[in-house]
Amino acid sequence: HNSPKTMPPKVAQKSKAQKLLAAMGSSKAKGKKKKWAKQKVRDKKNNDVLFDPESFQKMLTAIPKMKTITIANVSERLHITGSLARRAIRECHKRGDISQVVQHQACMVYTKTKVEA
Repeated sequence: HNSPKTMPPKVAQKSKAQKLLAAMGSSKAKGKKKKWAKQKVRDKKNNDVLFDPESFQKMLTAIPKMKTITIANVSERLHITGSLARRAIRECHKRGDISQVVQHQACMVYTKTKVEA
C-alpha cells in the first residue's frame, strides 16, 4: 500500500485585486485574445404581417405564376411572414389557382394549375 504523502506547505493566497492585476499583466504578454471567425451579420428581414388591398392583389397574381410554391418561396418573394404565406397559399388553393403536390406535416408543396387548351 502507498504511504501517505505529506502535503506541501500552504502558500499565502493572493487577494482578488492582486489576482486581477496578475491576470491583466499575463494577458498583455500573450498578445490579443483569439477571436472566433467573423460571422456575416444578416440584416433583419422586416416582413409584412398583414396584407393591404394592394399587396393582396399582388399576391393573387404572383403566386399562381410560380413554378414551385412553398411557404419559404412565397415568404421570400413577397416579403411576408411565414404564417401569412401559409394563409396566402391556402387562399390561392381554395380559389383553384394552384394545385397541391405534396402534403407532409408542415411542408406543403404546390404548383401552378395547368390550363387545358
